[in-house]
Amino acid sequence: MPIARTPDPQFLKMLSGYGLTFAEILYRMPDHPAFLQTFSWQFEDIAPEYPRLRRFLDHWKRDVEASIHSVRVMHQGLIQPREIRLVQEAGYLN
Repeated sequence: MPIARTPDPQFLKMLSGYGLTFAEILYRMPDHPAFLQTFSWQFEDIAPEYPRLRRFLDHWKRDVEASIHSVRVMHQGLIQPREIRLVQEAGYLN
């Protein structure tokens, strides 16, 4: 009897373009404008649009009193098309 295989949801996200994203946000609080503070965040997002990061920054501008000085973004795709290779083992995928 063949084994039912379902793809891993994380793997499907990688195939659809998600990658590891790191954002460093430098900001100033209104009560201490001379101090530059940092917020670092690592998450999965799609480059170059970064929809998750954009939602977070929209939330920040709307609901957080701190003003953003700058945002630095680093992104690495977790899987590349050249890394995908279908392999068929005798007896398993028949």
